[in-house]
This record gives sequence, structure tokens and C-alpha cells, in this order.
Amino acid sequence: MTPLCRFAAIVITSFCFAVSVQAQTAKPEIVSPLGVKHFANADEKGDIAAAEAKLAADPKNPKDIDLLIALGRAQANVWRYNDAIETYTRGIKQAPNDWRLYRHRGHRYISIRQFDKAVADMAQAAKLNDKDFDVWYHLALAHYLKGEFAKAATAYERCRQVAEADTTDRRDDSVIAVSDWLYMTYRRMNKSAEAAKVLDRITPDMKVKENKSYFDRLLFYKGLKKESELLNVEKATDLEIATVGYGIGNWHLYNGNRAKAEELFRKIVGGKYWPAFGFIAAEAELARGKK
Repeated sequence: MTPLCRFAAIVITSFCFAVSVQAQTAKPEIVSPLGVKHFANADEKGDIAAAEAKLAADPKNPKDIDLLIALGRAQANVWRYNDAIETYTRGIKQAPNDWRLYRHRGHRYISIRQFDKAVADMAQAAKLNDKDFDVWYHLALAHYLKGEFAKAATAYERCRQVAEADTTDRRDDSVIAVSDWLYMTYRRMNKSAEAAKVLDRITPDMKVKENKSYFDRLLFYKGLKKESELLNVEKATDLEIATVGYGIGNWHLYNGNRAKAEELFRKIVGGKYWPAFGFIAAEAELARGKK
């Protein structure tokens, strides 16, 4: 081996060792209900530093809360949810009546699996603004993840009312998103008639831009798509498996095939996209099954 090659080998080995040590010593963002450690990503684009710099430039700026929210979003984008929660808490101390801060913090409590705190924050956000889609959507989700399906259904119904009142081109996407979770909620409550009524609103000609996975699941529930059309587990990304796979697994669960459901749930939690709602829901189902 030439001196240059030996040098390159030493550099590569040292780098790999450093990465390995960092991976072993890094503090996990959360330890899941299944006992798995999940980690944040690196802020490769420097968005957090940029947001912090803007905030520090003029801390007395009347738009300070907006800058805090921007920082929290930047932290959440790389899965630094505990930092984001601290940021929103800081904002709440400054502006205790700003509903946005409770909504964002509640969302991040869902991300770190602290569902009771998520419910409390979202309920407070709803008191301050009862016409925001995201508030009701995440309040319902927090109840759902706790297994409180009746409370989830009530919040999802209110969320659907807000979605239907939307006059923008986002309405169909919003209706689709809430309808998917509301349908699953009613099925978990053994309320097949109510679940069927949710599907009455869903038609193949709806204008979907962002929530195609939810839309495909709803069409599957209506019998307009086959399960094989929804997901190719061998080719799908971790996010696709979490999002689509949870709906399919849940469908098998309330149709009596628990083994198939748990197989899909285990496939989901074996992936890396741990902040996805489908991942969190599958994890919660498996955790309840262990008790």
C-alpha cells in the first residue's frame, strides 16, 4: 500500500470511528413506548442558526413571537422536538393568549409521545381559537393516540365542520385528511353506520393536492381501490409505509385480522420515520398490546 493510500485509510477509519462514537453518545430525542431510542437529524442547512440569529438581532421587535415560532419550526424540521417545545414555552411566557403557541407546542408533544400534555395544549388553543383546522385535527389525534376514541370523534367532527367551511382550494385536502381519521375512529368504536356516512362525502373527483395517501385509503374503504394498489412495501419509503400502512393495518384490525394488522404495525415501527402520525399510532397500538 502506498503512503497516500495508507493515509487515506487512516482518515476514513478515523472518520467512521468518530461517527460511530457520536451515534453511540448522542442523546436520543425520545425513548419510545416500545423502548426504542429515536434521534434528531443534523441541521445541515443551518436553518436553526439562521432563525436564532434573526431572533437575537432585535429581541424587542413586536414580531418577536413570529420569530419564535419560526425558530420552533426550524427545530422541528430536523426533529429537535424538545428544543421546539422549549421555544414555544418561552413564547407562551411572553404571550400567554397567543393560541398558535399552544397549537405548535401541542403538536410537538404528540411527536415526543406526551399525549396528555398535547391534549391540554390543544384544548387551550381551541379555547382561544375554535375555528382553526389544525387545532381540532391535532386535539382529536392526541385523544385517538390515547385510545380515547369517543373524545377523538367529537373533536374530528368539529374539525370536519371547520374544513367544510373553508372557501379556499385547500378544502378538499382538509376534508380528506380529517375524514380518514374520523372513519378509522368510528370503526374502532364499532360504529359502522357513522363510518359509512363519513365515506358518503368522499368522491373520486375531489381535488387532492397534498393528501393523496389519505385519499387512496378512503377510496379503499369505499371499495374503489384494492389494497394492492395502495402500497408496495418492498418499494415504499419509510414515510409511505407509516402513512399508508397504518391505515391498512388498522383496517385489518377492526375487520378481525389482528395478526395481519400487527405485522404491518411492526413493519412501520421498524422504519426510521418515527415522527409520522402513522408510526406513532402503530407504536401506540403495539404498546397497548404489550400491557
